[in-house]
Amino acid sequence: MKFVIAMQNKLNALKQAAFNCVKKQEGQNTIEYIIMLGVVVGIALLVGTLVKNMMPELFDNIKQKILGGINQTGE
Repeated sequence: MKFVIAMQNKLNALKQAAFNCVKKQEGQNTIEYIIMLGVVVGIALLVGTLVKNMMPELFDNIKQKILGGINQTGE
């Protein structure tokens, strides 16, 4: 029983330390930068995936326009 009470006390102390860390004003800047970095990385990955999926279609359109322009001038 003493072991369980000791573990509960340690858990409560750890929880209190975590809450104190979050409450500190200077720690918020670091957390904000980490969140912003995560958002930027997420957006970059999303845009990269969309661009990767669009690239074959984009290059096909450019090729068709170039070939269409060559065919029009050759006639």
